[in-house]
Amino acid sequence: MDRVRVAVQAADPITLAGLTSCLTSRPELVIEPNHAEADVIVFVADRVNTQVLADLRQSAQEVSVPRVLVTNELNPADVLSVVESRVVAVLPRTAATGTRLINSVVAAANGGGMMPPDLLGELLKKIDYLRREVLTPRGLNSSGLTTREVDVLRLMADGMDTAEIAQKLCYSERTVKNVIYGVTGRLNLRNRPHAVAFAMRAGVI
Repeated sequence: MDRVRVAVQAADPITLAGLTSCLTSRPELVIEPNHAEADVIVFVADRVNTQVLADLRQSAQEVSVPRVLVTNELNPADVLSVVESRVVAVLPRTAATGTRLINSVVAAANGGGMMPPDLLGELLKKIDYLRREVLTPRGLNSSGLTTREVDVLRLMADGMDTAEIAQKLCYSERTVKNVIYGVTGRLNLRNRPHAVAFAMRAGVI
């Protein structure tokens, strides 16, 4: 079995030493001092405040690996922000036993996550709000594509060229080109095949 490389980020050396000792008690885990080489990062903070949120965002931009957050205090209103910073597991410090910490790290390494029920409920509410109040009014689905973009991409996937798509949807060719240009630019897609592949992976065509 491949060993999971774990980096630990803590404000004080005592906490850092304790976590390191705990994590290395399992043979499948190894401490990785270089965060850029880690499979999972354990991030410890007494409370999640504005500075901690900024640190998490910065860390996620530098190293795109899952994070386990151990904290005494996390405002439910900030749960979406920490999830956007690649946090997949949250452990209250009072409940962060060695077994729970190790299980959270292993789950994170395997693409899973763990979160207290109250925070999970808050996260689901925020996602539902975004879907209803942000995506739907703008005509976007969860993939970030509009209905018109999906229609154009579906016909592209069927092998139609610009003129054929325009005729099928009763658009001008310029409109079709603008739709394609808009979706590739907004989603940083390289070309038409890349846009079709994106839509297929998103499950919208």
